[in-house]
Amino acid sequence: MTIHSKTYQVSPGKKLKLGELPTVGPKLTKSKKQYQKLLEEHVKDLSALQQLHYASNRHALLVIFQGMDAAGKDGAIRHVMSGINPQGCEVYSFKQPSTEELEHDFLWRTTGCLPERGRIGIFNRSYYEEVLVVRVHPEQLREEGLSKQLRDDKSKWEDRYRSIANFEEHLDRNSTRVVKMFLHISKDEQRRRFLARIDDPGKNWKLSLADIRERKFWNDYVRAYEECISATSTHRAPWYVVPADDKDDARLIVSQIVLDALRELKPSYPETTRKHRAELKAIRKVLAK
Repeated sequence: MTIHSKTYQVSPGKKLKLGELPTVGPKLTKSKKQYQKLLEEHVKDLSALQQLHYASNRHALLVIFQGMDAAGKDGAIRHVMSGINPQGCEVYSFKQPSTEELEHDFLWRTTGCLPERGRIGIFNRSYYEEVLVVRVHPEQLREEGLSKQLRDDKSKWEDRYRSIANFEEHLDRNSTRVVKMFLHISKDEQRRRFLARIDDPGKNWKLSLADIRERKFWNDYVRAYEECISATSTHRAPWYVVPADDKDDARLIVSQIVLDALRELKPSYPETTRKHRAELKAIRKVLAK
């Protein structure tokens, strides 16, 4: 089955309703073997494009992953980006902000992790946590040192959406393409994955009582995601909602979205100038001796 990235893209201005979108779609491959073959092809194509991207040094690509706990962010990053040269790709995971980070505006802690031109940056969670977790748990605003007036301001979330959209527009104007993916899983699938983590000693560390407590806020998180994605999916920095109950299909979709984003940047090897060609000829003469 052909994978079309646009199928999963959220149109700018659209009021998103996650309940109307599937968490699992038509199966993309007929067997595990076919899945592995297609993913290997995607990874191979990504590696080749990344090499061109690195050599051209004209754009940066920032890929943001968001999703409920156990949505498969780590696995998607690991499987899809496995063939990328580490020299040209960096992954950052954002957890609870530090004391220093809380002393700055909410975009500050991620800004220093933005990719350079020629590189791919991957954010496992991001500044969007400030309109997701913090919106579901607004008491965290006190830890950010905001005044009571700002904490009580009814437009504070819309203001943050606007700050994010303006920030991403600024990045795009300055040659950083932003691609954002929400891995969309069902509450039942999350439960199954949590149970699997209990049964697998190698994954016990991934589960805590805090994760279970957050399940009580599932509907609040859904509303927070709906509002922030609706407000911040733009032509310059689109959101993609990826059905994620099936991990294999989700990884194929993710890899296709990243592939298409890189292709749109049209990376190529830099053209050799007349001066550089002369230098190369001089180098050849030296080496020939």
